[in-house]
Amino acid sequence: MNAYAATNPGLRPNVRPHSRPLSSRREQAALLAAFFLLFPGFFFYHTLLGTGTTGAFLGGYFAPISVLFALPLTLIYIKRMRRDPRRFHLVDLHLGLFLLYFAAVIVVNAAAGANRTIVGNHILGCLFIFNMFVIASFLDFAGRPFRIVGLLSLAGMSAVAFSYSVDGVFYLGAMGIAKDADALATYQGFARSYLITFLPVIAFTRSLPLRLLLHAGGAATLFVNTARSEFAALMFVIPIIEFYYSRHKLHFILCGLILFFVIHLYFDRILAALPDNRILELLDLSHSTSANKRHYLTVHAVQTILAHPLLGDYASYKPGYYSHNVLSAWVDLGFFGIAYLSLVTIVPIIPMFIREYFAPRHCGIFLLGFSMACVTVLLLITSHYFTDMLIGATLGASSRYFYERKYAKNRTPDLRPPAPRHPHLHQAMS
Repeated sequence: MNAYAATNPGLRPNVRPHSRPLSSRREQAALLAAFFLLFPGFFFYHTLLGTGTTGAFLGGYFAPISVLFALPLTLIYIKRMRRDPRRFHLVDLHLGLFLLYFAAVIVVNAAAGANRTIVGNHILGCLFIFNMFVIASFLDFAGRPFRIVGLLSLAGMSAVAFSYSVDGVFYLGAMGIAKDADALATYQGFARSYLITFLPVIAFTRSLPLRLLLHAGGAATLFVNTARSEFAALMFVIPIIEFYYSRHKLHFILCGLILFFVIHLYFDRILAALPDNRILELLDLSHSTSANKRHYLTVHAVQTILAHPLLGDYASYKPGYYSHNVLSAWVDLGFFGIAYLSLVTIVPIIPMFIREYFAPRHCGIFLLGFSMACVTVLLLITSHYFTDMLIGATLGASSRYFYERKYAKNRTPDLRPPAPRHPHLHQAMS
């Protein structure tokens, strides 16, 4: 390469995907397999289970598949850090410290005789968070393989949900033909698979017509799925994504206001046209049985916190009867646990928002991290347990954003004067 090209990186030959080192391609294949087996794979496995096509030969599926990929994902993380130590960000450090603290709490309380089921769930929760962190940190979401398989997976999951819905409700358990009904996933499990696949696909979709099609398909799929929290999260994140991608922000706001007034004007007609299912309970949660139960569990968590404000009271509830919000962290991990978890989850997205959300250029990995963070915070406040694997995905995408912003292709453009074309006279004369 001549001296001129050496001092002008834009003139260097582009590196094509197939020219990547073999180790990098193997890592991407492992990451791609992990993501799609964990999420669309979960959806399709339980579809086969619910339709009586197969028995539960992998149990609940998600735990054994996560354990299967734990070692490969750990090795990928270690290799990437050795290859480029600059990838290790403060986000990685603080997530690691939180998981170590969480593990210490688990070990101490397990030794003291805590409920084994809850202990086991917490160990798996740590594993799920770590696996998602590694996947979100290193998987090439913008690459062609992920885009193709991601779009096909969303289309397949939507097709299954619509094909097996009865009176506007997709619930395979109601068919009564599952060979192992106790192992069949609930509607939350199906919705989780769809939402976590949807977010990285939509974040890297630049085409407005395709995004609108994905939004419509996602909203319809989660509506018939009847998972209220995931449906609300999707509807919450759609305007965040579209406002970010809109070229004319004021026009977007005006269109949003017009849409709001049109929906308000014809609201009763729209409701009458929709099938009756649990999603409509979002309009009045006072009539929701599950919302009332969750309120009761939250009240119980508050009472536990008031009685044990500093250290909490680990596993002081029956398995499954935890507070369905971030207060569950205070109950199990104490005040330090919930405070640290809140800081680890929220603090990284603040500088990301300030630097990128209104920037003229669009950055897919920023949008993925920010949209996942918005969804994670919403779900932790309203309905999800503190071991939600979306925490790992959010922090993985955030760590990757900070690395790429500083060192890689998404870094902030250098606005300083250009370097001299020929630093030395003999280069100019050669």
